[in-house]
Amino acid sequence: MGALLGALTATLCWAPAQWLVWGLNAASQGRVVLQTPRGTVWQGSAQLGLSGGAGSRDLQALPGRLNWALSASKQGLELSLHADCCMTTPLLLRVSAGLGQWGLHLNNHQSQWPAGLLTGLGAPWNTLQPEGQLQLRTDALQWQWSAGRLQWQGLAELTARDMSSRLSTLRPMGSYQVKVTGAADGIFTATPQVQLSTLSGALKLTGQGQWLGERLRFAGEASAAEGQEDNLSNLLNIIGRRDGTRSLLSLG
Repeated sequence: MGALLGALTATLCWAPAQWLVWGLNAASQGRVVLQTPRGTVWQGSAQLGLSGGAGSRDLQALPGRLNWALSASKQGLELSLHADCCMTTPLLLRVSAGLGQWGLHLNNHQSQWPAGLLTGLGAPWNTLQPEGQLQLRTDALQWQWSAGRLQWQGLAELTARDMSSRLSTLRPMGSYQVKVTGAADGIFTATPQVQLSTLSGALKLTGQGQWLGERLRFAGEASAAEGQEDNLSNLLNIIGRRDGTRSLLSLG
């Protein structure tokens, strides 16, 4: 019995990073890929990539490596992530569990990612071939699963700067921002608000929606600034349903 317990403890302590690769691949249906893993489940590194799923040939990987450290505390499991290419400070996540519910809490965080990484997800990103920088910011962001319902608190903000696409000769087309806003002051909501706005540029994007459970409902529109209609016509035909000079955007 002692030998068995010792072997089990050693296995848990030195579980290879490849186990995490298998688990993440199954959970994401092959869309999030960890290549050349090193270390253990508890502390290691790998090259992070995005893929369209099983059989996809559009895999795009980040330069450098993603480093992680996983530990257990009284508050739950704590995970630290640091991408060499894209983070100046680590992203800290804490998973907690209670009676009939569990939650995920993120520290206030900022990072910057190459937009080309999205191409790995397949359609429609492999058609758009986006280029630019994606700046992610979180503020008091938490998720809570209770009684089969997903609830939000805090802010997630994604700013896409100097974006361009192979579908348009106009470079850059503009800069944009997506905000997902939940409740504040310790209150959770099941319907966080989603808002898309244009910060600058010839391609105008606007829209709003709600995140209902795990599904996004969104309606918006895209249009070209005066004098840029010809440069953006092909892109507007692809990203939505044309309605005169506008392209209507819809999800959910």
